Amino acid sequence: MPEVPAATPTTSAPAASRRAASPVGPGTATVRRGDVVAAAVTLALGVAGLLALPALAAMEPADPDPVPTAGTPGWWLVLVALAVQAGAVAVARVAPRRALVAVTGVPLLAAVAGGGPAVAASGLLTLAVVVAAYRAAVTVPLARVRLALVAGVVLLAAASAVAGAAAVEAPGTPLLVLAAAAQAVAVVALGLVPALVVSSRRAVRAAQEGELRALAGEQEARVRTALAEQRTAMARELHDLAAHHLSGIALMASAIDRQITTDPEAARAGVRQVREQSRVVLADLRRLVGLLREDDGAETSALTLAAVPDLVAAAPGAPGDVTLDVLRAPGADGADGAALGARVGPLAQLAGYRIVQEALANLRTHAPGAACRVTVDDRGADAVVLTVRNGVPTGDVPADDPAHPGYGLRGMRERAELVGADLRHGPTPDGGWEVRLVLPREPLTEGDAP
Repeated sequence: MPEVPAATPTTSAPAASRRAASPVGPGTATVRRGDVVAAAVTLALGVAGLLALPALAAMEPADPDPVPTAGTPGWWLVLVALAVQAGAVAVARVAPRRALVAVTGVPLLAAVAGGGPAVAASGLLTLAVVVAAYRAAVTVPLARVRLALVAGVVLLAAASAVAGAAAVEAPGTPLLVLAAAAQAVAVVALGLVPALVVSSRRAVRAAQEGELRALAGEQEARVRTALAEQRTAMARELHDLAAHHLSGIALMASAIDRQITTDPEAARAGVRQVREQSRVVLADLRRLVGLLREDDGAETSALTLAAVPDLVAAAPGAPGDVTLDVLRAPGADGADGAALGARVGPLAQLAGYRIVQEALANLRTHAPGAACRVTVDDRGADAVVLTVRNGVPTGDVPADDPAHPGYGLRGMRERAELVGADLRHGPTPDGGWEVRLVLPREPLTEGDAP
């Protein structure tokens, strides 16, 4: 039988990795160490650039632009702007929209309030914009920060326009505005494009994990279906065992009750038959339970057509009321090693055995006292035919109980459909009943004897 625990680890691993990989949405997170590290690195790079700016400006062969030097008001203004941007970067994952507006608004304020030195250092303020755009876009869906990104582009374009106008002293020219807008779009895109790549890879990974979870759920559903089928099969086996053996025991017990005073010897023989039937039913139940226990030493071999003669011989009333005919092809009487029902699969043979058993149980229940003949026709090259036919009952036929409908014929049909056999049943012209089962043989393969 399939084991249920095999599907359990499959469903937990993707969920754990999904929780570890998925970003935390805004409003539900606090500033973490990674946020502080990103802000500190951004501030350190900005300060390093600010300190190196005078040396870089001195390398210009022409008249260099004025740059802020350490300790001047313009230098402190740029330093404060870098610190404010670093604070915005620190909260870009927690509050991405506000962080984007803040980090892009600082260059505009610095360009308006700082004069020439601050304008010359305005390029240092774009690094924080790139970092904040990346962290915001990688944290939340792009649709949630679209307006903030547009506002950031506008603010950056305005800052670039102000800086460019102060540098060339030609404010408001269309070319300057166009260049400022292009520069703003480029700065934001520099942080946005990598974020989109990371987000797409994260979405692909989430889709793969979802597919794994779906496959795990499908496997679990298959396991549940297999278990349900096994339980149905076990219930059918228990029904067949109970119907066959217990009805025979009940029939023999009623006969013993009538014979105990009039024919003690026959009553003692009936008691022996009851004891034998009880032993057989216990052995069959032990075999059935053994299929469920790996540590049980019970016999688990499947019943085959070769056991039908023993089944008929153990039927109550046999060999008088129930007779058996085994029809074999010439030369196939079993002495040469050919088994009864050759090339019939084990599942089909078990189904044939159980259907014969169920037919005999129905005989005792619905046709008491009727003579019965069981025929196993093993002469066909393509199929084995099992027939259970009884005559007119001589005893009292019990009335049908609407509260307890029988499932014998339904169980027979389900077994036959399972193995691809042809089952037919119905009344006979003489007033009896016949059950006929045709079990197909497996086709011959190369090397098999015809």
